[in-house]
Amino acid sequence: MYQSFTETARPEQGPPRLAALRHALQEARLSGFLVPRADAHQGEYVAPGDERLAWLTGFTGSAGFCIALRDRAGVFIDGRYRVQVKAQVALDHFTPVHWPETKPATWLREALPEGGRIGFDPWLYTPDQIDEITKGLTGSGIDLVPHDNLIDQIWEDRPAPPLGAIRAYPDALAGLTHGQKRATLGAELSSAGQEAAVITLPDSIAWLLNIRGSDIPRNPIPHGFAILHATGHVTFFVEAAKLDDTLRAHLGDEVVIRPPSAFGPALRSLTGTVRVDAKSAPLQVLRELEQAGVPVQMGDDPCILPKACKTPAEIDATREAHLRDGAALCEFLTWFEAQAPGTITEIDVVRELENRRRATGALLDISFETIAGSGPHGALAHYRVSESSNRTLVAGDLLVLDGGGQYLDGTTDITRTLPVGEVGEDERAAFTRVLQGMIAMSRVRWPAGLAGRDLDVLARYPLWLADQDYAHGTGHGVGVHLCVHEGPQRLSRVSEVPLRPGMILSNEPGYYREGAFGIRIENLLVVHEATPLPGGDQTGKLAFETLNFVPIDTRLIETGMLSEPERDWLNDYHAACRDKISPRLGEAARLWLAQRTQPV
Repeated sequence: MYQSFTETARPEQGPPRLAALRHALQEARLSGFLVPRADAHQGEYVAPGDERLAWLTGFTGSAGFCIALRDRAGVFIDGRYRVQVKAQVALDHFTPVHWPETKPATWLREALPEGGRIGFDPWLYTPDQIDEITKGLTGSGIDLVPHDNLIDQIWEDRPAPPLGAIRAYPDALAGLTHGQKRATLGAELSSAGQEAAVITLPDSIAWLLNIRGSDIPRNPIPHGFAILHATGHVTFFVEAAKLDDTLRAHLGDEVVIRPPSAFGPALRSLTGTVRVDAKSAPLQVLRELEQAGVPVQMGDDPCILPKACKTPAEIDATREAHLRDGAALCEFLTWFEAQAPGTITEIDVVRELENRRRATGALLDISFETIAGSGPHGALAHYRVSESSNRTLVAGDLLVLDGGGQYLDGTTDITRTLPVGEVGEDERAAFTRVLQGMIAMSRVRWPAGLAGRDLDVLARYPLWLADQDYAHGTGHGVGVHLCVHEGPQRLSRVSEVPLRPGMILSNEPGYYREGAFGIRIENLLVVHEATPLPGGDQTGKLAFETLNFVPIDTRLIETGMLSEPERDWLNDYHAACRDKISPRLGEAARLWLAQRTQPV
């Protein structure tokens, strides 16, 4: 099994560790210390030795941070984790803080009215993050102070950095060689008057060099740093133990390998203007360059947009990965519906789904920890079942099942909400509203230039009419055998990145009633140029193509709430599921699929 069910949160260990941190604060003459979830690569998923937030507080969510002061400690979490955090931290020592509604600077101003010195590790924060907090503290008497990491000083058995092997990624699946990518981006730097760009995001390095790594479970990325030169050459700072002769031959002479310890000196030795991404690079990168007098120009990581806009080869590969994954999920659903209520648990569900994906013979890993939340657990948007939380599925439950696979040809992600026996009218009505929002996003056509914030409302509108909503974005970007959460594109009210052809995004509206049930329906979409419509008077529209083909459970739909176009979309989608997936199924699953895709 890729997924384990060991309980990783240890709330009882938080208070003594917080006490040790406060002793370190006193020794360092600091009023507080910032403890982020992220690592030096701003990763959502981090190595065991970078799990500083979880080690200190017990909170294991994929986003958040702690501000620890001498007399209080706030754990800042967004809407996905406001229920989870209560169970994972010692609430008599750590106070959950709703973020981003409450900004760090606002909280610090209230907590330290007389001012103070707040330490932070400049390798773990970006220039933009520190600038935002600093501006919010203007006139408060509170200073942010770059400092050695205090958590690392008190974490006696901190795990060593990972040394996962790096492998080449096939050019045929990437659509471009790494030489072509390096030459194109290097020429762009030269045109901008820049001699080099610093690249610190592991998935950017993996994409640029057509490599994949194994430093982080679920995400096939290598930890390292890189400098892309205007000549197209790259200096790659990575542990030599991760590379074999085959990989070195793949990289060739224009990619120079240096140890991570050489990264700082290499920054200081650069000449000419250097591009730094203030949104993703560690602040320490900027400090190294500025202290050496190297000219800096802020700009986006040069790989970000090219990586997001998939090549035709990547899109074709991703389509195949989703068809394979869809067949595995249909085989699972055939099994699932044959199980009587009260006979299986959430762990049984996760194990069986992983086994079905493994049976394809192509699964390299799951793309994230499978979410199988039944009943009240479904209200936890990022619920992770453990041996202690495992729950038996009983009649009347809804099951939120969200998972995906890492295949060589693509990264998949799909969510279906499933009934266990008969469910209530409230659940059916809410499910239908979520479905209506998901269909609206699937059908939309829009003028080029619009961003995720312009489309996000479409998925929420049916819920808003019932005074309902969900506290997460509608969709995130997805990589191709890379990270399941990929920027910069998002379907979110805060996303200002224009959507472009080739971008892959999730479409996953939901609804969550704390202590009762949860609902989420998710497909992945790829942006493409829309075909002009007869009688239309505008060109240049964009639209979405759906990548997932797994039935949506019609037993949960109040069909009278659907409009005729919504019913037509659903019936067409289910017909496509039959056509595309049936040839890949065994006899029992083919019969199940035919039954579950009957027109409504």
